[in-house]
Amino acid sequence: MQNRAGFNSVYSGTDLGIEQFEMRVRRLRLRLDGYVLNPKFQYYIQLAFSKADMDLETGNIAQPVRDAILYYTVNDNLYLGFGQSKLPGNRERVISSGNLQFADRSIVNSLFTLDRDFGLFGYYTLRTSGTSLFLLKGAISSGDGRNASAINNGLAYTGRVEALPFGVFKNSGDYSEGDLEFEESPKLSLGLTLSENQKAVRTAGQLGADLFAPRNLSSFIVDAMLKYRGWGVMSEYMQRSTDEPITSNSLGDIRYVIVGHGVNTHLSKMISRKSEMAFRYAYVVPNESISGFQDRVDEVLLGYTHYLNGHRIKVQGNLGYRWLEGLYQLANSGNSWTGMFQVEFGI
Repeated sequence: MQNRAGFNSVYSGTDLGIEQFEMRVRRLRLRLDGYVLNPKFQYYIQLAFSKADMDLETGNIAQPVRDAILYYTVNDNLYLGFGQSKLPGNRERVISSGNLQFADRSIVNSLFTLDRDFGLFGYYTLRTSGTSLFLLKGAISSGDGRNASAINNGLAYTGRVEALPFGVFKNSGDYSEGDLEFEESPKLSLGLTLSENQKAVRTAGQLGADLFAPRNLSSFIVDAMLKYRGWGVMSEYMQRSTDEPITSNSLGDIRYVIVGHGVNTHLSKMISRKSEMAFRYAYVVPNESISGFQDRVDEVLLGYTHYLNGHRIKVQGNLGYRWLEGLYQLANSGNSWTGMFQVEFGI
């Protein structure tokens, strides 16, 4: 459960007026996992009950099912999945919302993430003679996103490679923000993802409004996670491309594929065993082909988190600034401030 209260304040060029308040249950989820018949056959189910989690802020149909997947463990290094789950995309998206060091993910993630999809998944651990190892992940999926009802003749193909040159992180820390474990030696994870979504029907592949005509989308993602003695650095570069991103109907309405690139970087420090300060800088640059519809956006965010029981029970405060059209437009009248207070309670 994530309960929050916050504000968004638009800068008019002369004063700072609060445009909207946000007070709500941002996330409320129920997770079930286990096995049936044999430990080799496992399941993972995640249901969502808040308005935002059910996509009711952007659509009229409730989507309570987030994950519903069956896994089969072939051996200690290989397991397979069939169902709906997160694609092996950018690191911040694959990190659970319960393990984030800010209340929300970045603007880069919101525009370029691969998100969830239904399909076949494979995960393989390639071990070397030393402590280093490689994680190989892949998926063949519908390309239409979670709970899709449309049927088309295109599929999405996603592959990811992760290198951990200094061995594994404590408590799977390569997929948890902040160095709560105070790694005694440097730990590093480098990731590379390629994805091809053929005949995609939505503006952001697995997310977004329906396009007026299908498009083939290509995504390229590079990310890294570094932790050492309470310090944490995470950074990711994401890029999406397609031929002819703009689609239109007979009435002249336009819907376009979100193409371009973005960078998101976090720097954090545990200032005690229970408290953390974190800084984010992220920006998104649209391709010239859609620059008439989509602005460049930059954001900075300062966050404080007090961990009462790790990521399961924590209190977070964020203060940030978002601006349009580049660094030279810090005083643009369309820019905005944001503040957020959030309490997370997990069982």
